[in-house]
Amino acid sequence: MALPIELYTDGSSRGNPGPGGYGVVLRSGKHYKELSGGEPLTTNNRMELMAVIVGLEALLKPNSEVTVYSDSSYVVNAVSKGWLFDWERKQFDKKANPDLWQRFLQVYRRHRVRFVWIKGHAGHPENERCDQLAVEAATRFMK
Repeated sequence: MALPIELYTDGSSRGNPGPGGYGVVLRSGKHYKELSGGEPLTTNNRMELMAVIVGLEALLKPNSEVTVYSDSSYVVNAVSKGWLFDWERKQFDKKANPDLWQRFLQVYRRHRVRFVWIKGHAGHPENERCDQLAVEAATRFMK
């Protein structure tokens, strides 16, 4: 039986919009992986969502048990409170980031995912590391 996976995520933008980055920490048993990336012109919410997408896309086995820890109320509430599924039924009419939400839904449905909101910048080691990765990624796009 596969071990559960912990997925920690954070996004950052230097300006909103502005240069942005995301950071991901994946943990499962003795396995640990960090991922990061960014874009030259984006928003904080897009980077928060990209972090979750990239983390889920990195999982090789379908139907993995994943707990996503995020300080993004935007992402956590959209899924946990069911807003996202209403947006999907309405074809994302007048909703921000439909491209990323559709990409998220594809990978989300491959796994058993639950979301946990954690307070950002509150000393949680993995969240702090994700923030560091996200800021470093965003900084690479600054002039």
